[in-house]
Amino acid sequence: MVEMRVNWHRRHKEGLTAGDRAADTLRNGMGSWPFVGIFMGCMGLWAAVNSIFLANTAWDPYPYILLNLFLSMLAGLQGAILLIAAKRQDAIASAMAQHDYETDVRAAAQIEMLMNINSEQLKLLQELRTMRNRP
Repeated sequence: MVEMRVNWHRRHKEGLTAGDRAADTLRNGMGSWPFVGIFMGCMGLWAAVNSIFLANTAWDPYPYILLNLFLSMLAGLQGAILLIAAKRQDAIASAMAQHDYETDVRAAAQIEMLMNINSEQLKLLQELRTMRNRP
């Protein structure tokens, strides 16, 4: 059986709330080219349907006031979702920086220990050389 190592990132992901996971998913979706393409397509379709196909009976004629309202609401929601996701990303970066610092401190202590061992070995080698060179 393979033992899975549990690291900070895995524990963090397991502790996410549904809202945190939703914010991450939406952030990843809104920050993609497919989203931009679909969004532009929807805007073009809205304008075509209201200006060309429905001409005189459009539910949102030319200045597209209803579309403007929807876009304003979308921008407000996107801003909030992106702020939530950015706040979480800052917390992750801070925790990772702390982890890196702790790792560096442990590594420095281990390097110091190895340097001390190396110094001891050099002293022993020097003593052995002087003992060998004595008549």
